[in-house]
Amino acid sequence: MMEQMTIGQLAAAAGVNVETVRYYQRRDLLAVPDRPAGGIGRYAPSALTRLRFIKRAQSLGFTLDDVHALLSLDDGRGCSAARQIGEHKLADVRQRLQALRVLEAALQDLVSSCSTTKRKVNCPLIEALMQFEEQVP
Repeated sequence: MMEQMTIGQLAAAAGVNVETVRYYQRRDLLAVPDRPAGGIGRYAPSALTRLRFIKRAQSLGFTLDDVHALLSLDDGRGCSAARQIGEHKLADVRQRLQALRVLEAALQDLVSSCSTTKRKVNCPLIEALMQFEEQVP
């Protein structure tokens, strides 16, 4: 079994800095350990598990508010609420992917026009971007 860790050891084990750990504590995502009189607070191994959960959720695009909600549902009874949060995040990701596909197609067209244009004074990519700026109200 892992032994208890200082904040520095916890941060290093999770691949974050100490200020990140403190920030998560201020956001009520991670408990502040008890400190013995004149001593250093020690974190149980469960704090590392929780910290890794936070980082993993963030890497999947969940906000810290989402993470807080998910952590509050980790009692075995909140699965449908957790699913709802996940479905909302999935819908958001799909919407962003669609927007990225549109952007990809537009950029592909502009880049292609650059490679097919020979010895023109104006670059089609720059020209298209300038025209787009003029169209914005």
